[in-house]
Amino acid sequence: MNFRRHPYNDEPEINLIPLIDVLLVILIFLAATTSFTRYQQLRLDLPQARGDAPQRHTLDLAISQEGMYALDGQLLDGASIQAMAEALRTARQARGLDILVIEADGQAPHASVIRAMEAARMAGIGRVNFATRSPE
Repeated sequence: MNFRRHPYNDEPEINLIPLIDVLLVILIFLAATTSFTRYQQLRLDLPQARGDAPQRHTLDLAISQEGMYALDGQLLDGASIQAMAEALRTARQARGLDILVIEADGQAPHASVIRAMEAARMAGIGRVNFATRSPE
């Protein structure tokens, strides 16, 4: 018989040792079944400039490190795509050329080159080339 006035509060006790045993078995299982594969990086063969001097039957668009544009050595006012497309269109019609060579600085923003390509598309220029530096 239990003659205590207050009922004995028997709190359940969690035994951690079996839990640790189960976790170690799971860890061993995961380590044994894991496959260790190395992810390959993309291998790129970048083009290098080889050959004769470039022909001067092209429109040359230079892009500086600051994102400024120059068409055939003349600085373009405004960096909007529409203004650049209009300048390319008038130069194309005046000289009768349909090839654009983009000479972008290595530190030029990517967006500047994309703007130049979009302006060339809007101006109706069919061929866009990129100038490269010859290896030393």
